[in-house]
Amino acid sequence: MDTPAADSNGAAPDTAQSRLIASGWRVSKLKKATVYNDANQKIGKIDDFIVTKDGSLTFAVVNLGRFPGRGTYMVAIPTNDFSQIVPKVILPGKTKADLGKLPRFEYKLILGK
Repeated sequence: MDTPAADSNGAAPDTAQSRLIASGWRVSKLKKATVYNDANQKIGKIDDFIVTKDGSLTFAVVNLGRFPGRGTYMVAIPTNDFSQIVPKVILPGKTKADLGKLPRFEYKLILGK
């Protein structure tokens, strides 16, 4: 097993931190994960996550794919709406058509471009 990396002060994580790291999931591995509803229907794929300044994971950006006349369509879904994100991403009670009615998410909204 790999030794956990040192923090910014050069100290290795303590035992409690190591347990949290070992039980966690890397966000880089969750990108492009397929999103399903509770009926096991594919809705889209995770494109990204939005994290606030305090480190809270607040939204998942879901790529719904192409919609006729609208091109690739992405929406931001509050992470609390998901029943689980790992090991399988599940957004209960929603369909691709439901999410297609939400406002389009554009990265320029958070990048100020």
